[in-house]
Amino acid sequence: QPANPGSIVVVGQRRLKLVNFEIQENHISHETQGLSDKHLVVRRGKPFKVTLLFYRRMWNPKAERLALQVLLGDFVHTQKTMWSDPHSWSAQIYPGNIRQRVVTIHVCAPVLSSVARYQLLVHIVGAHEQSSYAAGTFVLLCNPWLKEDPVYMPLDVQRQEYVKSDYGVIYMGTDVSVSQRPWSFGQYEPGVLEACLQLLQVSPQHLSNSHKDYVLRADPAYLSRIICAMVNSSDDMGLLEGRWKGSYKDGVEPTQWSGSADILHRWMASKGKPVRYGQCWVFASVLCTVMRVLGIPSRVVTVFNAAHDGDGNLITEEFYSSTGERLGLSKDSIWNFHVWVECWMKRSDIGVGFDGWQVVDPTPQEMSGGAYRCGPCPVVAIQRRYLGTPYDTAFVYASVDADIVRMIVRSGKVVGKKVDTKWVGRLIFTKSIGSDVPVDLTDSYKRQKRRKGSIEGSSPYGLGSCPDTSSLDVTLTVQGEPTSGKSINLTVTITNLTNSTRLLREHLNSQLKEFNSGPEKSFWKSHQEVSIQPFGDLTRHHFIPSSKYEAFLVGDDIVKVVAVIKDLKTKERVLAIQDFNLSSPKINIKVEGGDSIQLKKEHTAIVSFTNKLNKPLSGAVLTVEGYGLLQGKQEARLTVLHPDEKIEKKVAIMASTSGTKLLSASFSHSSSSNVVSRRFHKVSVTT
Repeated sequence: QPANPGSIVVVGQRRLKLVNFEIQENHISHETQGLSDKHLVVRRGKPFKVTLLFYRRMWNPKAERLALQVLLGDFVHTQKTMWSDPHSWSAQIYPGNIRQRVVTIHVCAPVLSSVARYQLLVHIVGAHEQSSYAAGTFVLLCNPWLKEDPVYMPLDVQRQEYVKSDYGVIYMGTDVSVSQRPWSFGQYEPGVLEACLQLLQVSPQHLSNSHKDYVLRADPAYLSRIICAMVNSSDDMGLLEGRWKGSYKDGVEPTQWSGSADILHRWMASKGKPVRYGQCWVFASVLCTVMRVLGIPSRVVTVFNAAHDGDGNLITEEFYSSTGERLGLSKDSIWNFHVWVECWMKRSDIGVGFDGWQVVDPTPQEMSGGAYRCGPCPVVAIQRRYLGTPYDTAFVYASVDADIVRMIVRSGKVVGKKVDTKWVGRLIFTKSIGSDVPVDLTDSYKRQKRRKGSIEGSSPYGLGSCPDTSSLDVTLTVQGEPTSGKSINLTVTITNLTNSTRLLREHLNSQLKEFNSGPEKSFWKSHQEVSIQPFGDLTRHHFIPSSKYEAFLVGDDIVKVVAVIKDLKTKERVLAIQDFNLSSPKINIKVEGGDSIQLKKEHTAIVSFTNKLNKPLSGAVLTVEGYGLLQGKQEARLTVLHPDEKIEKKVAIMASTSGTKLLSASFSHSSSSNVVSRRFHKVSVTT
């Protein structure tokens, strides 16, 4: 397929008729099929083929010199048609069909070339004249197939999963009830490659010093650091604006996104205005898309019970009232899950021993080097507790391994305290190769901690004023799988570790918990007095009816339940905590003929929701959409959806590009201000 020759500057007689970038052949050879149908896309360190078609008079190698010139900004790379040093640009000529006036040249970029769009010029220089031609542009990416490239990944199954796959799974919820959401990375959608390159072109580093930026773009650590900052819009012309509470009416609610391509297209269409809105899994998934497009192997990772260490002391403090209500008194927080990206690369800027997976976190939490970004941070440095390793290792270490100090506060004083060394980073998951089953990465981040004799740090409430010992043992558990519209069953188990009968007051408190740990108003409380025998066990059962929470909670919301047990005589207080997510009612999605569909052929999908509650739902709305499958949204409506009644919508879907697409469906009704249920369904598109 001929490349667009662009504007041609000719000095002397017109000699060159056509420059063919052999896009199809080169894309197969360079593992870049589908990334662009407009540009030649190749990988550094590997030759690509260019064919020159002349008019009547061929290039005469005895009397003329054929030279190629590669331009990148102010850089000019000129090579004669011969091999040279592998650290410089090179070219080799293969005599073509002289009768048809064809010459083939193989061009090779150095293995440490900068990732960018280049221009190629062809010069024919004779003794008395020179012909110069602007042949066109090509895009150069990292090469994880090449052993000499810093992003080299040895196994092909790894490269297929972490570079070429356009489908991923994000793990969400809580460590006791993990849910999963599919995500379409969308790197083969038209315009995605161009958006990824544009992120580099409008970065503050490029705008302030393009020459320096181009030089540094050869380093994957630099690339990941630049893109990490550009994915959020906190301090640049970045891609996504974050929001964690309040109204989303002037944008898209983060839970509605199902893929990166739509976000990247919106950003390009707005000429750099940030897309609204993202949260951690959206930031991370888009970063993963950009990194894979640039040729850097990447995967999305979820940390359950991730700490945000606001004061940098590697300790996370939580405060509770004497009746179990979570108080917003600390700069620290525990996110029930947090999502970031691991990128695979050598770290030549650090030294031997820190190569491999690197944490890169684009969610704007703390500044690093003057911008909201985090990493790249070697996973091995986190595990070995080398906290001074660049970049941001101490902050990431605290995210997965900080101690939690939970304090009960009454009248400004700490009246109970418990140190938890195991809560943070309890599970760390990523998608396994070729499967949606999670892989547990916890051991690669954490070693068994050696406990210290005391907890370091300071607190305005007197961290050391109350001993971390107790004569009561209290556990709080949630029975079964809590489901929206059903009662929530709780069990409190109390063990008396003394030889005395004790009179206790049991306080229970339930709050909606934003996933970044912000406490909300309590929606259910219980206060009762109980007695327990010497060395005895006491089991208490509690039920939260749906009528108590349905005005506050919907499916997939996170709930924090806290139990505070107080000895009425000794005033000792003991705290127990459990977080859980409320499962949403199921939406069924079925594609007729199976989930593998043919490109540009119409298929039918049937989406339905059945009311499993024992009450009618007014104003029922079932909404279906799917980027790359449907134009806009399609809806089915019922004035009243009675118990066991079904609402259904049939939609015709058609894919214009191959790869993995996602159908999205949501259900809502007028008695709830939020979406009650949401479902994503994977569809594979084949040619």
